[in-house]
Amino acid sequence: MSSPIGRLRRVESGDAAAAADADARPWVSMLLIAYRQAGTVGEAVAGALAQTYSPLEIIVSDDASDDATWDAIEAALAGYKGPHRIVRNRNARNLGIGAHLSKLAAIARGELLFVTAGDDVSRPERCERTVQAWLAHGRRPDLIASPLLDIDARGEARGLLRPSDLGVYRSAAAWIAKPPYVIGAGQAWTRRLVERFGPLPEGTVAEDLVMVFRAVVSGGAITLAEPLVAYRRGGLSRRRRALHAREVRHKLLANARHALVELPCLLRDAERAGVRDQVAPTLERQLARERHVAAQFDASASLPARCGRLLGDRAVPAATRLRVFVYAALPWLLAPGFALKRLALGRREPE
Repeated sequence: MSSPIGRLRRVESGDAAAAADADARPWVSMLLIAYRQAGTVGEAVAGALAQTYSPLEIIVSDDASDDATWDAIEAALAGYKGPHRIVRNRNARNLGIGAHLSKLAAIARGELLFVTAGDDVSRPERCERTVQAWLAHGRRPDLIASPLLDIDARGEARGLLRPSDLGVYRSAAAWIAKPPYVIGAGQAWTRRLVERFGPLPEGTVAEDLVMVFRAVVSGGAITLAEPLVAYRRGGLSRRRRALHAREVRHKLLANARHALVELPCLLRDAERAGVRDQVAPTLERQLARERHVAAQFDASASLPARCGRLLGDRAVPAATRLRVFVYAALPWLLAPGFALKRLALGRREPE
């Protein structure tokens, strides 16, 4: 019969081993966000559930979709009895990409937070490979990105999408001199990065670029060599060719609205990191441009006011001021050009 002291020592030894294992295999969380993706979210959930890494928490969240996205999520999760912890969330109102991810990050328990969307599919080894790389770098990087397999709306492969090598970005000055090419669907962030800079403001859509900036001025960022996500171009991420002046007008105004949220956020982040002087001149020029665009497209703006901005906003390049003025005040001048564009495309791409 073993003694109580012997049993206590074995328990203590087991606790120490469990603690060591937990330290070697940190908790990670997948933040799966969906919006109007009823037809693809089931496949995205299946990719999350198939992850080989443990311990893993999967937070599946619908951003107040007005279609059957939530029903598709429930169906994909029904009957799951695997090793991963599942958390369901359904927003009462639409938050948008940045604020949605920030909400999930606030409730996640993982040390690494994996971004995944309702129209993309993570490969089973995504979390495993990323954690291995993070540990191999001594847990220093605050953001880890990977290449993506480019797939179309039907799931057929079209090639690889390779984000920039983030390891070469060692300063805010390097980031602002040549902003990296990034795709958020292949990123994982550390919890400490989120905690240091706080939530992304509502209206943020370039969350991937903002988070890379935050990482560069913190613990750094790296890009893996292996594609770990199938990125669906046919979903919300698809870029559509503008065939009417009104479409360009809509894009200019939408971009300005988002930039007027993201640029001040970047300036605040730079201030917090003590690197504002490295990025402020460039970001403030961009901010002046987007303020000009928003003012020119203000529905209450009169033609004389728009003419005044065209001539007076000298902080914005003259070519930009003229282009924005035409789209805002005289879009009918562009109609013949767009008609020719539609005609040319129709000849090359007959239906």
